[in-house]
Amino acid sequence: MDGKTNNAANTKSEGESSVRRSWPELLGLTGEEAKKRIKEENPALDLHVVGPDGMVTADFRSNRVWIWVDSEGKVNRTPSIG
Repeated sequence: MDGKTNNAANTKSEGESSVRRSWPELLGLTGEEAKKRIKEENPALDLHVVGPDGMVTADFRSNRVWIWVDSEGKVNRTPSIG
């Protein structure tokens, strides 16, 4: 390999590197608290708290964050863009 890549998946648009894509530190917080913290950081994101039996679409959206919570309402998966 020559160290060069043309793979579109590895290409970042200008400014993309500064956009946060996941929030592992929110694990264990309530879904609403996690939603509040993400919204404070990036108000443009579309945030959804999803319960243990919640159903979601499988499409990827660069402005959406699923916040998965357990039966006690605590975040049990790292919230991330998608």
